[in-house]
Amino acid sequence: QVQLVESGGGLVQAGGSLRLSCATSGRAFSSSVMGWFRQAPGKERDFVAAISASGRSTEYAAAVKGRFTVSRDNAKNTAYLQMNSLKPEDTADYYCAAVLRQIGVAVSRGEYDYWGQGTQVTVSS
Repeated sequence: QVQLVESGGGLVQAGGSLRLSCATSGRAFSSSVMGWFRQAPGKERDFVAAISASGRSTEYAAAVKGRFTVSRDNAKNTAYLQMNSLKPEDTADYYCAAVLRQIGVAVSRGEYDYWGQGTQVTVSS
């Protein structure tokens, strides 16, 4: 069983930055694609970013490309989402997710097997 725990959310002004962390348990982290999703109130959970098991491949949603950076530290079993130039429309609960896959990335919710509990990000204008 894999457990994912997000941290780093909070309240920030527009234009500011936050770094989310996703700490995982289990020994499969280095063989897993890690993804970030977000869900605003009343909306569906949308893809934000993903990183391959090796860290060599990444994928971003158009809305965050150039502002967000996904990374991972396989020695620490932790994935990160650096969020810069935040906008009010980035306000949402952010979730990390994992799927055992050694090659490529995953961009749809249905591809992921494990999910964290979410961390709230609020961007004020």
